[in-house]
Amino acid sequence: MSNLESFRKETRDWLEANCPASMRQPMKDEKDVCWGGKKFEFANDDQKLWLDRMAAKGWTAPQWPVEYGGGGLSSEEAQILKEEMKAINARDPLTSFGIWMLGPALLKYGSEEQKRHYLPQITRGEIRWCQGYSEPGAGSDLASLRTKGVDKGDHYEVTGQKVWTSYADKADWIFALVRTEPDKPKHEGISFLLIDMDSDGVTTKPIKLISGKSPFCETFFDEVKVPKANLIGTAGKGWDIAKYLLSHERTNIVGAGGMSGGLNPVGAAHKSGEVDEKGRIADPMLRADVARLTIDALAFEATMRRVKDESDAGQGVGARASMLKYIGTELNKRRHELNLSAMGADGLLWEGPDPSDGGPARDWLRSRANSIEGGTSEIQLNILAKRVLNLPGA
Repeated sequence: MSNLESFRKETRDWLEANCPASMRQPMKDEKDVCWGGKKFEFANDDQKLWLDRMAAKGWTAPQWPVEYGGGGLSSEEAQILKEEMKAINARDPLTSFGIWMLGPALLKYGSEEQKRHYLPQITRGEIRWCQGYSEPGAGSDLASLRTKGVDKGDHYEVTGQKVWTSYADKADWIFALVRTEPDKPKHEGISFLLIDMDSDGVTTKPIKLISGKSPFCETFFDEVKVPKANLIGTAGKGWDIAKYLLSHERTNIVGAGGMSGGLNPVGAAHKSGEVDEKGRIADPMLRADVARLTIDALAFEATMRRVKDESDAGQGVGARASMLKYIGTELNKRRHELNLSAMGADGLLWEGPDPSDGGPARDWLRSRANSIEGGTSEIQLNILAKRVLNLPGA
């Protein structure tokens, strides 16, 4: 038996013995998503038990170094873990911007002290992060940000506003871009700071969306004191960290575009009864659209795996993150569109006695934001035109 075969068997046995039965059921709503953090309320004991067991193995961040709370797995071993979790329908034990975005940036740019302090807390789900990038007037042109950090000797005094800060009202900390050297060109003089959301002068305000859900917030800083120990990397060089982190954010946003996106238009059609005598979707046009989406999603997953392998081999992701972000978010929008089409009249349901009623319609509306957040589709196409295709005038 090869080392990978042995690892697969050990992983399968461990998951079977340690993943609670309730953590193998499909998620019904937001309460089933484990975000962790000081303010998070676990839906049940199994949700916490599953997080604690996976964190103890380092498998909430399986490829991070063991000394920082990770699992120390190779790319191949991490893929096996993912496959074996999927085989038993195991839920992700932790959903975390700290793992998706901040963690990779800390691993590359953070000091040893910062890594040992923050990363284990992230993998254990003890600290929940939000992202402070976009501002009014500084969205697609992010480098135009105006939130300022005035050097006060042992700390920065931060004043300004961020917008579209997802789950800021529930987060413990925020990683933010702050202009600390206003006299330099706009891509310079920006620093990357970690800010405690409980600091004096930090306030948040949810932004209500058309879907009725409010994951986004406005975040305000009024002369907030931020210790210089919370500066990541070099002062004034935060733009380099921002670009690196964005590549990870965009790569992770696209996950719902693949086959693991979670929606099943075929199942929705069966539930609504719109099937023919062979059990197929009755509408041949809808059936063809579902088949086309399935093929595209499979091709997209293969591409994501190839890019990941190349990144693990040291080639990086670079502008390909824009390609994945563009295609993945468009696929997810198509998936939600087809899901509503397959549901027929049931897809129009907005509210009902069950709290989950209206979910598909609201989720369809929410999916529209996928091609805006993390950089609009237009911005991604511009990046591809300039940095990949080298088109004249791009």
